[in-house]
Amino acid sequence: MSLTIVPSLFTIANLIFGILAILNTLWEQYYDASIFIILAMIMDVLDGKIARKLDVSSNFGKELDSLADVVSFGVAPAILVYTQSLEHYQWLGLAVIIWFAVAGALRLARFNVITTSGYYQGIPITAAGSFLAFLLLFAHMINPLVMLLITAILGFLMICTFRVPKI
Repeated sequence: MSLTIVPSLFTIANLIFGILAILNTLWEQYYDASIFIILAMIMDVLDGKIARKLDVSSNFGKELDSLADVVSFGVAPAILVYTQSLEHYQWLGLAVIIWFAVAGALRLARFNVITTSGYYQGIPITAAGSFLAFLLLFAHMINPLVMLLITAILGFLMICTFRVPKI
C-alpha cells in the first residue's frame, strides 16, 4: 500500500462523519450530530497534517478534501441549525442555511484556485461549520434569532476577502 492513500482515509472519515451528522439530525439526535461534525473537523485537521508530514500532498487529495468539507462543514451544519433552531423562521431560516452552505462551497472553490501563502481569504468552511456545530451543543440556551444572525454572518465571513492567518 502506498502512503499516498493514508491522508485520503482521514478525508473519507471526515465525509463519513458529515453523513452521520446529517442522519443524526434527521433522527433528531442533535447532540450526536454536533459531535459528528466536530469529529469531522478533527479528521480534516489530521488529513492535512499527515499529507504534509508524509510529503504526499496531491491535487486529488485537495479535491477530495473540498468535497468532504462541503458535506461535513457546509450541508451538515446547515441542516442541523435549520432543524434545531431556525425551522420556525420558515423561508428566512431556509434562505440563511442555503446562504451558509453556498457560501461555504464558494469559499472552497476559491481556495482551490487561488494560491496564498501564510493566510486564508475569509474564514475556512471547517472553522465556520465546526463553530456552528459547537454552538448547537448549547442551542437550548441560545435565542434562535441569535443563531439565525450567527449563521448568516458566518456565511459572509467565509466569502469575504479579508486575510485570516493560517495556524
